[in-house]
Amino acid sequence: MSDSQANDYITPTEFRAAEGMGAWPVLSNGATTFFRTGSFAESARLVAAIAGIEGVEGHRPAVDLRKDGVTVRLLAVADDWWGMSRRDIEMARRITAAAASLGLSPEPGAVQSVDPIVIGAEDIDRVRPFWRALMGYEPRADSPEEDLVDPRDRGPGIWFERVEGPRSERNRMHVAVWVPPEQAEARVAAAVAAGGRVIFDALAPAWWTLADPEGNEADISTSLERDG
Repeated sequence: MSDSQANDYITPTEFRAAEGMGAWPVLSNGATTFFRTGSFAESARLVAAIAGIEGVEGHRPAVDLRKDGVTVRLLAVADDWWGMSRRDIEMARRITAAAASLGLSPEPGAVQSVDPIVIGAEDIDRVRPFWRALMGYEPRADSPEEDLVDPRDRGPGIWFERVEGPRSERNRMHVAVWVPPEQAEARVAAAVAAGGRVIFDALAPAWWTLADPEGNEADISTSLERDG
């Protein structure tokens, strides 16, 4: 990795602090926002505008076109880095400008990601090959002993958490639902109001672990306090 590449990488906090990045919440798999459109044709025009941005081939965003709009995600990936970069800031600004030229504005409150699936295991090295084969996934370059990712960049990643002893009460698998930081506490409150309970919040606002009425677990996660 060159010095210039190393200097390009930034923390989620640095990304959020940059001008205009409030419209691009940093979730588990990159800075993400949503552009609502009125038709498939309008969505296609936005994708075409993004494809025409200068430099986009050197730092391609992930684009998801659905019936009500387009979700765009930016992420820097290298052998020793999986996160935000200064290139993402510049690309986010260019994409926002391209959308504005079509009369479209980002809706950061409309995004979330369910990623990763968390699997508890006494012996991760023994368990990981099964999940790699089952899902057709590959080791994540910067953390191959802990993470598997979809090489097609579609499904959620898998993260392995070491646990001690056989399962007694806690589930050995749960999902992490990432939301914009401003929505996290409301989402936790809504889940509790729906019959759940908070079972771990010592590391909030990075994440809260909740359980449903039968004890099945899930995390509400944000990018806050994860710069270390």
